[in-house]
Amino acid sequence: MIIIKNNSEIDYMRQSGRVVEETLLKMEEVIRPGMTTADLDKIAEEFIRKHGAVPSFKGYYGFPASICASVNEEVVHGIPSIKKVLHEGDIISIDCGAILNGYQGDAARTLPVGKISNEAKNLIDITRKSFFKGVEKALVGNRLSDISSAIQTYAESFGYSIVRDYVGHGIGKDMHEEPEIPNFGRPGRGPKLLHGMVLAIEPMVNGGKYYVSVQSNDWTVVTDDGSLSAHYENTVAILENGPEILTFSQQG
Repeated sequence: MIIIKNNSEIDYMRQSGRVVEETLLKMEEVIRPGMTTADLDKIAEEFIRKHGAVPSFKGYYGFPASICASVNEEVVHGIPSIKKVLHEGDIISIDCGAILNGYQGDAARTLPVGKISNEAKNLIDITRKSFFKGVEKALVGNRLSDISSAIQTYAESFGYSIVRDYVGHGIGKDMHEEPEIPNFGRPGRGPKLLHGMVLAIEPMVNGGKYYVSVQSNDWTVVTDDGSLSAHYENTVAILENGPEILTFSQQG
């Protein structure tokens, strides 16, 4: 069942979304070669709690950290570790969630570590832009797959591939609510978009093929061909006057 949010609930989600956005901006500010992903996790958790929120991911189905930190060929769900040292030229996808006043915010960014290759820059840029192509279709009266199709069409037009095994989701009091939101598919399908739906839209785009596997830790997802992967996500409210991105402001 898709849970429709009222105006008060969406306002709560604006607040949790702002904490998530500010946490990701903090990650962008502090990240540098020589840090470990565990360093980033510690900074993120302290920042979230300082703002009166609780990290969504910590303990979620047993996940041991407050952020997902996925480096280079890691697509999603990378576990922060003191052994994972960041190097000049790496890219890192940081997925962050926060609970404030009982409501969730969820967003992800792929960030450069120092100076990165043009290949990596382009992948990050196209992944981000594919998200916004999807949001253009997040309008009352459209179908859910209109978002999916727009994301896929844009990313694949540059020769990239869309991950099939992991998708976006509804969000509210729970991190994962209905509906699932694939980043691929034909338009005009799925539920009709209604005022009050809140969706976590999150393209995951690979530089090579779309095939992925889960590593032996049962969490970290990697590209099968070792190609780079980028991730861009925001929490989006469907409103009568158009979509509102709850985890993105002028700064984000």
